[in-house]
Amino acid sequence: MWYMTLYNGILLAASVVLLPWFGFKIAVTGKYRKSAGPKLGMVSPDTAHEMDGSPRIWVHAVSVGEVTAAAPIIAALRDMLPDACIVLSTSTETGQDMARRMVSGVTSYIYYPLDLPWVVRKVFDLVRPDIFVPVETELWPNCLRICRERDIPVVMVNGRISPRSYARYSKTSFFWTKVLSMVDAAGMISPVDADRIRDIGMDRSKITIMGNAKYDSLAARTDESLRRDCVGLLSIPGESPVFVAGSTHRGEEEIVVAVYKRLLEDFPDCLLIIVPRHIERRDEVLSLIDQAGFTDHITMTEIRRGRRRTTERIIVVDVIGELFKMYSVATVVFCGGSLVPRGGQNILEAAAWGAVVLYGPAMDDFTEEQRLLETAGAGITVRNERDLLDDVARIMKGPDERAARGDAGRNAVMANRGASRRYADLIASRLKARDKAHHPSARRR
Repeated sequence: MWYMTLYNGILLAASVVLLPWFGFKIAVTGKYRKSAGPKLGMVSPDTAHEMDGSPRIWVHAVSVGEVTAAAPIIAALRDMLPDACIVLSTSTETGQDMARRMVSGVTSYIYYPLDLPWVVRKVFDLVRPDIFVPVETELWPNCLRICRERDIPVVMVNGRISPRSYARYSKTSFFWTKVLSMVDAAGMISPVDADRIRDIGMDRSKITIMGNAKYDSLAARTDESLRRDCVGLLSIPGESPVFVAGSTHRGEEEIVVAVYKRLLEDFPDCLLIIVPRHIERRDEVLSLIDQAGFTDHITMTEIRRGRRRTTERIIVVDVIGELFKMYSVATVVFCGGSLVPRGGQNILEAAAWGAVVLYGPAMDDFTEEQRLLETAGAGITVRNERDLLDDVARIMKGPDERAARGDAGRNAVMANRGASRRYADLIASRLKARDKAHHPSARRR
């Protein structure tokens, strides 16, 4: 297969440059230290012993967002196939941490191997899956080729293709047409995602529109006890308004802090919670807050270590996996990656708690979610700092409007549940088809 030769040649050339760089990063910063060995196929014997049960289902979720979608699908699979061995892999360490904390029903957690043929084969020899299930659109050619060689069905679930990914895939569709031919079925979130994957080369007969499993995940995770725990942890007085800025990027925190400074004129007891998209930017964000004149701030790390918030007005969440919980106490939310051209972030998490969600115009990666919330009246696009200040202030001043918008958004999220069961049914049907094809009587015919 010429396209695999081309791909592996490029991959090997890149490895010569990148592997030493990653080695340097591990040695100097400690980053990737936990995942480096497993990604090269160095899986512990204890992990291998955990993999017991049948059928053997390998679900792959790249990072935090994909893990969130995988959780309810795995729960549905465990309900349907109680004796199954379900292996969940992630590519990132943050994704792995999240998976271990929030996804139950998993037999074994592993890191996804680098897509080098000999590494992939080694891990496949260990897992021995009956089916491989990538979450969203995770296309690794060597993995898919080995699945084809070993007659392992590949079923994509919660499939989505962002505009940026679509543009990249379209430029090399001659290659991806070949790769997609090795996927047996693709359950896509929306008609737009279905059209995009068809345009880059997937056979129309393999594509089904099934909805977004993240709705099921959100419905399962919104628990009043979580909100109470968060209120206690952050020492939030009962009537204090809370402005949560989630998944912020560079260039957005300055706007958020400037808006907050103005909000204090009308809401002197307002609390600001900033959750940077990348927690390694913590010091940068804290410096920015200091420069704005706020020295009374505290980090989630300090709170977790036992320091109690007293007079601090601003909390910077520098711990992975806390964003969803922070949304539970929000009076109003700004969701980042949207006032700068980053394609937006997941706005449904805040809406599931009944919060009104504000975001910038750069929501290219979440257009369906934006349409859902704006139709319900729970999502508002802001263009700049002035818009953000005006809308946050209006929502804080109007409890009736805030409650009506928030309830409508939460109801819209809850009304879209059910996709995870459909994806589980798709996986189970492919397993049955495989078993039937492998049955001795089928082979004789």
